[in-house]
Amino acid sequence: MEWKRDWGLTSRVWLTGLLLLFLYLVFMAILIFIFPSASIWLFVILAVGMGSVQYFFSDKMVLWSTGARVIEEDEYPELHRTVEKLCREADLPKPRIAIMQSPVPNAFATGRSPKHAVVACTDSIMRLLTRDELEAVLAHELAHIKNRDILTMTLASFIAMIASMIMQSFFFSAMFGGRDREGGSWIIIWVVSIVVYAVSTLLILALSRYREFAADRGSALITKNPRALISALSKISGRMDAVPPEFKAKIESANAFFIIPAISGKSFMELLSTHPPLEKRIANLEKVESEMRGY
Repeated sequence: MEWKRDWGLTSRVWLTGLLLLFLYLVFMAILIFIFPSASIWLFVILAVGMGSVQYFFSDKMVLWSTGARVIEEDEYPELHRTVEKLCREADLPKPRIAIMQSPVPNAFATGRSPKHAVVACTDSIMRLLTRDELEAVLAHELAHIKNRDILTMTLASFIAMIASMIMQSFFFSAMFGGRDREGGSWIIIWVVSIVVYAVSTLLILALSRYREFAADRGSALITKNPRALISALSKISGRMDAVPPEFKAKIESANAFFIIPAISGKSFMELLSTHPPLEKRIANLEKVESEMRGY
């Protein structure tokens, strides 16, 4: 089965993106109307700067935060051969490959483009999964690269960064009495920023969940074996419950990148997940399997 879009999923991604764009335009119009000041554009410039750093250095930042180490071919030759084979199937250049020493079975991909990508997995996931299951997980990560998800999520987070900076600026200025003369205007902007931040965060989380569905589908199309990913996701999820919370807490900040989030049980991420429930992911893969069989 050739690489085909799920137009239902694609339409939800585009709808979410358009809602974020609409929210951004309304937010900027309110800011300019209520408080036409150069400081507003300072927030925009800072957000662009932060987004650029996130985009261009995402691979280095994620590798550093997770402790993953880029490996050479002579260190893990079989892993390199597996990724090379999957890249040929996915029509992608071979990314750098990294290993992360952790009892948390997981994998992730990062990088701003297919030519600047990194695929990483933990040593524990390599022991947990069969060859077919590991291939399916790696194919899922390559699908993220093929779909340019780092770019998508960086652009999507732009408005949330602006709203967050305005909220923090108001908070610190209020502490030191810096908004006395324009208190009314800044209170309105602060309230609007809170609303925009909350709504944009919910939209970004929805977009992230759609992104995972698309990567699952991509894995099935690359390997032509959706059952292997279903089995892998079930194994990883089952083992995740047995991992002590302190090990999951160490890497929780990178959960948005993982194939299954490592939630420690002490985080608000349990309520606002970047990933769909396992049951829905399995149902999505079973739907792809039916398509591949021509049902």
